[in-house]
Amino acid sequence: MAEPSSARRPVPLIESELYFLIARYLSAGPCRRAAQVSLLPKRLDWEGNEHNRSYEELVLSNKHVAPDHLLQICQRIGPMLDKEIPPSISRVTSLLGAGRQSLLRTAKGTLI
Repeated sequence: MAEPSSARRPVPLIESELYFLIARYLSAGPCRRAAQVSLLPKRLDWEGNEHNRSYEELVLSNKHVAPDHLLQICQRIGPMLDKEIPPSISRVTSLLGAGRQSLLRTAKGTLI
């Protein structure tokens, strides 16, 4: 059962931006229809009021974000982390890694 719209929690900006990047990524692949789900960040007017934006409006206001922007971010995270906290097996990068191969690893251990 869906929650009433008045009971929904506000979506943090970073989370709504992630939804946009996912939708942008999906728009160029075989899941184009999935990109049409509206979980996008709202815009603020000069008085601080929130307004819904369409996917197309968001794409136009973020022309620097290519459809593979999220993929590029994911491809860069592993090598950057490997320099700071070496994995147990070098040159093996996976978004789904566990333990010392996890992208969520820390110098003290892993978060997951």
